[in-house]
Amino acid sequence: MELILVRHGRPARMETSSDPHLNEIGLEQARRAAAWLALEPIDATWSSTMLRAVQTAEAFAGLVGHEVQRHPGIVEFDRNSGVYIPTEELKKENFEAWQAMATGGHGVDMAEFQKMVVDGMEEIIAAHPGGKVAVFCHGGVINVWAAHVLGMEPRVFFEADYTSLNRFLAARSGQRAVVSLNERAHLLDDVRRPA
Repeated sequence: MELILVRHGRPARMETSSDPHLNEIGLEQARRAAAWLALEPIDATWSSTMLRAVQTAEAFAGLVGHEVQRHPGIVEFDRNSGVYIPTEELKKENFEAWQAMATGGHGVDMAEFQKMVVDGMEEIIAAHPGGKVAVFCHGGVINVWAAHVLGMEPRVFFEADYTSLNRFLAARSGQRAVVSLNERAHLLDDVRRPA
């Protein structure tokens, strides 16, 4: 089966919650990703329970007539932080904090986080043998799943762009493979899309 992990669109900055809604840029990113992904035959749509992922998933599900199935095992590691600062803003404002986040020094047990994510992804895989599934989630989730598939220690090792598509294969034998990471052609202004 094929898993297409899609990072959420750009969220609003929130000083009082770690579960923000998408901002206007994020909503446009979600629309573009939805239109691009709708060109493929997708069997099911899954999402993290966090609002930014759900809103991104709903843009796609609305185009293809899917119900968004939510899974608590694919939420981001910042879910209990009480604040959300978009990564590009954090990187500019507090590079040390961004670097700590990127290297796992943000107070989260990355092995425990990866186990939660892997268990969640495996449940989604088991629910759709031979299928093709879009999973709307988060940069940290995508990173630790990719690290698992590649046999790496759980960590953030690449910067997944907003609404990037990250493709994986999951064989019934248990073998998992990376097909692509960080696809973002749908965000390029000069890409010609079918009408």
